[in-house]
Amino acid sequence: MHSGNLDIEGITKIEGAAGLKVTVADDKVTDLKFIIADYRRFYTEAVKGKSLNAIPPFLSRICGTCSIAHLFASIEAIERSQDTPVSEQTMLLRRLVYDSFMIRDHALHLYFFVLPDVLGLDSILEIPDNPKDLGHILLHDSFEIKKVGTDLATAIAGAAIHAPYPTIGGFLKLPDDKIFPDFSRKLEDLRPRVLRAIKFFADWKEELIRNSDYLCLQHLNRYDFIQGEIVNSNGKRVAEEGFRDFLRTVVIPYSQSEGYIFSDTYEDYLVGALARMNLNKARLNPRTEKDTAPYLNFFPSNNIYHNNLAQAIEVLQCIDDAIEIMKNIHLTFERPPFKLPKAGVGVGVVEAPRGTLYHKIEVNNEGQVANYDVIVPTSQNQISIGNDLKKYFNENLDKDENLLKHEAEKIIRAYDPCMSCATNFLKIDWSRK
Repeated sequence: MHSGNLDIEGITKIEGAAGLKVTVADDKVTDLKFIIADYRRFYTEAVKGKSLNAIPPFLSRICGTCSIAHLFASIEAIERSQDTPVSEQTMLLRRLVYDSFMIRDHALHLYFFVLPDVLGLDSILEIPDNPKDLGHILLHDSFEIKKVGTDLATAIAGAAIHAPYPTIGGFLKLPDDKIFPDFSRKLEDLRPRVLRAIKFFADWKEELIRNSDYLCLQHLNRYDFIQGEIVNSNGKRVAEEGFRDFLRTVVIPYSQSEGYIFSDTYEDYLVGALARMNLNKARLNPRTEKDTAPYLNFFPSNNIYHNNLAQAIEVLQCIDDAIEIMKNIHLTFERPPFKLPKAGVGVGVVEAPRGTLYHKIEVNNEGQVANYDVIVPTSQNQISIGNDLKKYFNENLDKDENLLKHEAEKIIRAYDPCMSCATNFLKIDWSRK
């Protein structure tokens, strides 16, 4: 009989710390706590009373990895609270920035954190220094992919992290469109490298299947990360401002992060690339859809490890979308519209790399922030991660404890909850009765 406690402490994350405590009795997990500690950093309190222009760049500091996502969600929320018009050119440039952001971010997760798992290595430092080794080839592919993504974001937004040019209603500085042909060629050259990664992650046979519901942003006509309505697996659809109506907040007494379940079914749900691919694969860029056709048959999927494959396909989607935009856009000078601030409420929802990100602003009569709310993907996935871990432990308690520890790390990594969580999942202490 297996009984006792399994503890993983001090899982450091960009936005705080996390841990895992598992209680086992008579060969069954009787209690599992996936704990997000020190989660609140009072950003939403700090913006109260501030003027609107100061809010997006400040809130982009919530996360260095996902600063573009927080920046755009905040900008969108403010624009809707103020009825600020946004031009088609601005939306195309935002899509271009977002494509470059997703290329860079997904490459970081897939190649630096998941690649060693697939290869059975502890880290990328163990990959052989052999140009003919597949791991070596893929790792060097990632250097080029990340570089082009970073360079394109810098050219359009002023920086890949905490970008200074995007602002309420437009851009403070427009790029020189003479750079677009060169970037289009660079992105075109990346396609074979990305297709190699897609095959690599599709060939990985790792599996953890648990029936789950999914939620994401969905555009009617294209695979889009910043425009659309909120949908779930059951076909429920609401506008972005109705996002909160989808959810029921769950107070998790052992965690400083709130959890969320669907308000109508009381079930957990999953956000992220797997959710997006399950619900939006029919909206992929035609080139992406054609070249990934064999791998799209994996979706819809309930295997959490397919989140990695979905991210790899999204890299190609972002490349093809960015090429298409740059080939067709013709920039003209635009100045962001100036309006005196007014009282209002606005919601901004975007798809961060890790899932659906929600910002809501309430502006008072003085044009200052009265209230602000943010719901991040990791918080939404917290209950689902815990349920996956509970399923895995219940089915594998007879295995070696070191193996269980490593597999738990891989499950959490598959969700890509944040950069630090994937690399600082610290020691696990076991005690059995």
